[in-house]
Amino acid sequence: MAATPPFSKFEWMIAWRYLRARRAEGGVSVMTWISLIGITLAVFALIATLAVRSGFRTELVDATLGSNAHVTVYQSAEMDDRGRLDRKIKDYEAMAARLRAVEGVTRAAPLIKGQVMANLRQRNAGVEVFGISLENLKTIPRIANSETSSGDIARFTEGVAIGSGVAREIGATVGDRIKLISPNGVKTAFGTSPRVKSYEIVYIFSSGRYQIDLTRVYLPFAEAQSYFNVEGVANEIEVMVQDPEEVDKLALDLIRAGGERTLLWTWQDATGAFLRALKIEDNVMFIIMSILVLVAAMNIVSGLIMLVKNKGRDIGILRTMGLTEGAVLRVFFICGAFTGLIGTFFGVVLGCLFAIYIDGIFSFVNYVAGGGVWDPSVRGIYHLPAELRLADVIKAISLSLGLSFVVTIFPARRAARMNPVEALRYE
Repeated sequence: MAATPPFSKFEWMIAWRYLRARRAEGGVSVMTWISLIGITLAVFALIATLAVRSGFRTELVDATLGSNAHVTVYQSAEMDDRGRLDRKIKDYEAMAARLRAVEGVTRAAPLIKGQVMANLRQRNAGVEVFGISLENLKTIPRIANSETSSGDIARFTEGVAIGSGVAREIGATVGDRIKLISPNGVKTAFGTSPRVKSYEIVYIFSSGRYQIDLTRVYLPFAEAQSYFNVEGVANEIEVMVQDPEEVDKLALDLIRAGGERTLLWTWQDATGAFLRALKIEDNVMFIIMSILVLVAAMNIVSGLIMLVKNKGRDIGILRTMGLTEGAVLRVFFICGAFTGLIGTFFGVVLGCLFAIYIDGIFSFVNYVAGGGVWDPSVRGIYHLPAELRLADVIKAISLSLGLSFVVTIFPARRAARMNPVEALRYE
């Protein structure tokens, strides 16, 4: 008998017949459906998890980079005329110009920073004031281009810009006048008098980061110098670069441009530990979800073992008709692999749809649960993000198909090695 090529048409026909067989005919359709559903749900869960984790990291990093400096440049302390340590930058305009000249730097803005209390009527909130010029404020993406902003950023020189969280805490709207109260005011014979000054709220922004919106207030640079009594100096210089992920490569050039007392604090220094924790969590979640895929794939083994047992007579007849061990192995391999393939396909479809329509799905879940499912004060961002990446989808497909194909080999080999004489002895 001439040898037939692997995966011939008749092998597919026999495998398809076994997959469609009813239980009364010796088939295991119930186990096949259980295996298929298990693979589908496992792959769906894996893709959904990877998409949410990727989206969470992207949203967090984007919100951080879109509203904070990529690099904060400040100076080491030196002794002033009164014997006190001083970190203020006196030649901030010249230093900012030198920093802007560094290749890869897109922005360098002098800042005045201080912590005060914001008051409106009977409500108070602790805030961090950033003194900055209007031109530099307009170059902060998540502030100037806030999707849920109110007011007019062009009027910034006439008042202050506050985060939506600050506005919520003190019950403020655009047009209200808030008081900024600093305990470090004028020193008198009776002690230090708090510094109090009122400003009109001209702009309310939402950066996408809950903590930033809850504490940040922007004040015009010259007004901040006057308010904090630091005329002619800046506290630090806020630098943004073209490629924030490669900011460490610019460190030496920035130090040279800043001068001998220059110190740097990058966004990776500020959030590096958190991002590393996220990476570890991603790896752990992938391992856990991979175990779920493996458990689902093991259902294929159970179904195939039952199929081999029920089809012992058929195997004996096929072998006596001339089918080789390889042909029998491929028939049962097709049965298991086909189940894994179909389950993976539907799992990928469901996972991709979940990532694409996550906002609507989450809104429905939030509605059913009565609200409060997502707490931005804990998560740091306002919504559950999802980012569908081709690499994640390929990873899920490869894992699912790989496990499905591998676990199928063992029961298929058992069928191929079955002795046809023993299979037909009691028939």
